[in-house]
Amino acid sequence: MNPCLLGIDIGTSGTKAILVSPDGGIVGSVTRTYPLHNPKSLWSEQDPADWWHAVVASVRTLMEECRVTPGAIMAVGLTGQMHGLVALDQEGEVLRPCIMWNDQRTHEQCAEITGLVGEDRLIRITGKPVLPSFTAPKIAWVKTHEPHVYSRIAKILLPKDYIRYRLTGELLSEVSDASGTSLFDVALRTWSDDILSVLDVPRNWLPDVSESPVVSAHISEQGSKETGLLQGTPVVGGAGDQAAEAVGCGILSEGSVSVAVGTSGVVFAATDSYRFDPAGCVHAYCHAVPGAWHLMGVMLSAGGSLRWYRDTLCREEQKIAEEAGVDVYDVLTSSAAGVPPGSEGLIFLPYLTGERTPYADPYARATFFGMTLRHSKAHMTRSVLEGVAFGLNDSLDLMRRINIRFEAVRVSGGGSRSELWRRIMADVFNTRVQTVNVSEGAAFGAALLAGVGAEIYKDVKDACARTVRIQESHEPGEAVEAYRRYYGVYRTLYPSIAPLFQVLHEIGQGSAD
Repeated sequence: MNPCLLGIDIGTSGTKAILVSPDGGIVGSVTRTYPLHNPKSLWSEQDPADWWHAVVASVRTLMEECRVTPGAIMAVGLTGQMHGLVALDQEGEVLRPCIMWNDQRTHEQCAEITGLVGEDRLIRITGKPVLPSFTAPKIAWVKTHEPHVYSRIAKILLPKDYIRYRLTGELLSEVSDASGTSLFDVALRTWSDDILSVLDVPRNWLPDVSESPVVSAHISEQGSKETGLLQGTPVVGGAGDQAAEAVGCGILSEGSVSVAVGTSGVVFAATDSYRFDPAGCVHAYCHAVPGAWHLMGVMLSAGGSLRWYRDTLCREEQKIAEEAGVDVYDVLTSSAAGVPPGSEGLIFLPYLTGERTPYADPYARATFFGMTLRHSKAHMTRSVLEGVAFGLNDSLDLMRRINIRFEAVRVSGGGSRSELWRRIMADVFNTRVQTVNVSEGAAFGAALLAGVGAEIYKDVKDACARTVRIQESHEPGEAVEAYRRYYGVYRTLYPSIAPLFQVLHEIGQGSAD
């Protein structure tokens, strides 16, 4: 059997395991899903045991379906959802469900941390303000609301690093994922003793960190027994999902920009030095490329907006798709393609789970604005696609304002499969939009990082040069001017109605009580 690399992505809706040949060919891919729990308004949690069961099932199925022997796997790369809080006790047992990246319960803790550290100091050290998505306020929330859990914490891990622990027995992380905790000195690529001291978070709670392509652990006897992987197989540091996705798209050095349209929407710009936005609107992280960094803007409901729309309002289209044996998204976008750019004045604000960039507002809400009797479901579909594109353009505009220069945007994730959506993005961004030859996203990037660790590639740039190629390209078209005008309206909507979001939240909380 020819050698191959294993990439494992611990996603929000499921775990994906892929096998990649050294030339970048996909040998096989398997995904296993699990539930997301919302026990209260603004809460989002998962059981880490579900991740592990999905890893075991996906890896075993993948090796069986591809007829790959364990010895053919040269190394393993891990990636996954960022910011989640996995708290372990002294015996390494999980103390409570993971508080997820899209959980919005920690608004008060963010304000407290900002007051203790100082906003300018936080941005300078961590590359960003502290937000409910990040890990530090989750720790503070547990301290306040679950002291019985807090008192038993011995180690804190991020989601993919919990899987590393189950695979190898080692408690470790790496720089790109650690950058999203609000506890990390991003310029120095190490935990910030300064912030840990102010927040009274013990340093020994946090794992040691490595660079992303470095071999940091090996498959243990127990990990081998459960997954079928060969004991001693190298496991590299890996990366947070966005840095890994960028590697999989070849976004490695300054001037390269990507947009990933998954559940969330991420605008990612590689930088060759540590650069941060003093206003904190776009956020700085360590890249998975040693010696590189990146800036990132995140909207919380990108592909998630379209999925919500499909599940909530499109039962008829789902039935049509099932009967025709086609993807329901193809049915939806086919009808939306006949609607003029701008959806004849119907604008969708995509704030279904609050927002992060450019408005750090956990209480922001989604809305359709401008609806009339003329508007059909096709108009609504297109307005969702356009609203997400407008939201992504918010981050691109912020990057332009701090002198990030680019001539094209590479798009990836589930949303990139739609030609209509890609063309809408090219027009809204007024920039060439490209896709690459690989659609496996973060898992593919993780596999490339594993290949660097296994010395199949000289470095990350060599890995991408040998595997990543431009596939399709869309130039901005005639709709650029129309979208410029509609985007101007979109930009005024949030400031106009933002005070009402807080009122709605307070009324809702009162009703729940």
